[in-house]
Amino acid sequence: MTSDARPHPIALPNNRPRLIIEQLLEGSGIRLNGPEPHDIQIYHPDLFARILHQGTLGLGEAYMDGWWEARRIDQLAHRLLRHGLGQRSRSAASHLFYRLQAGFFNLQSRARAYQVGEVHYDLGNDLFRYMLDDTMCYSCGYWRQATTLHQAQLAKLDLVCRKLALRPGMHLLDIGCGWGSLAEHAARHYGVSVTGITISREQVALARERCQGLPVDIQLADYRDLQGQYDRIASIGMFEHVGQRNYTTFFRTVADLLPDDGLFLLHTIGSNTSRITADPWIHRYIFPNGVLPSARQICQHSEETLMVEDWQNFGPDYDPTLLAWLANLDACWHDIARHYNTRHCNERTYRMLRYYLAICAGAFRARYLQLWQVVFSRGRELRYDAPR
Repeated sequence: MTSDARPHPIALPNNRPRLIIEQLLEGSGIRLNGPEPHDIQIYHPDLFARILHQGTLGLGEAYMDGWWEARRIDQLAHRLLRHGLGQRSRSAASHLFYRLQAGFFNLQSRARAYQVGEVHYDLGNDLFRYMLDDTMCYSCGYWRQATTLHQAQLAKLDLVCRKLALRPGMHLLDIGCGWGSLAEHAARHYGVSVTGITISREQVALARERCQGLPVDIQLADYRDLQGQYDRIASIGMFEHVGQRNYTTFFRTVADLLPDDGLFLLHTIGSNTSRITADPWIHRYIFPNGVLPSARQICQHSEETLMVEDWQNFGPDYDPTLLAWLANLDACWHDIARHYNTRHCNERTYRMLRYYLAICAGAFRARYLQLWQVVFSRGRELRYDAPR
């Protein structure tokens, strides 16, 4: 069901939770039951108490339950974040709980590494085929000269290959290879052999199918199990699942796998601050155990083993990427639902995916999140000139 099919909003309750929410929204330009696309339409009288009690987790779950609507959730999220309601909108209990978990436990240990694959990436290949473009890239496109999602993703793949200075005969390792988009592109257009690893069984199956006939080996594996040596290494959209307790191990592993003249490209969403925290709703429904690195954390944990050669930020490009995925999801949901059982194709799942894509678009638009491509070397008298 889309927002156009929603019933009329209810009359706003005259209670303290509603007054508190209105005070928090003052100056943001967001109105309750207002006429603008970013305004919140209220469908349940307990919404305000739920948000105050549960923060962003309650806000997201209430949307999934149909308690509120906004025609443009991306615009709503953008305004909320620009108004400074990012960290303030997380409940103290959920924030403390995650910090205690992350502080005392390794949420991204070997034993837990496959959870995000099972929860999110294994939702089904048909879902992602419809939502993404033909490259099956599930990471930020590069829109400098692109006008379509497909052009942006091809430009991103080619940018990665050029930054790595790939040449025929090289062996490329793709850590977190997804559905094989980079592996296929690099093998087909740059004449390299590729080893790709992922923690998703669904991704392994489709990546092997897509790369059939190419010198590509796709494996279900954790990065900590890798051995050998590779001329070049790339990791696109996987570092968000590594976790702060494992950053040093990750970079040491990469360094051990590279020869003296090797290059490593890290493509990751980044946080403006060095926190061991995650949005409770994203943590529960989309990327369990995920945490975003800061620039300081990346530099701190890599400095003993690798040298930074280039650092590019094109975070604003994630906004149109996410909106393109959202448009695909909306256009094809009924076709998607036919391929799934009731657990995956119900209205609540649809609203979960819409909410995820829209709030993330707003977060990148507000510059609350960043997208970095960092090129590393072993620091062995290498002269590096980064392409753009």
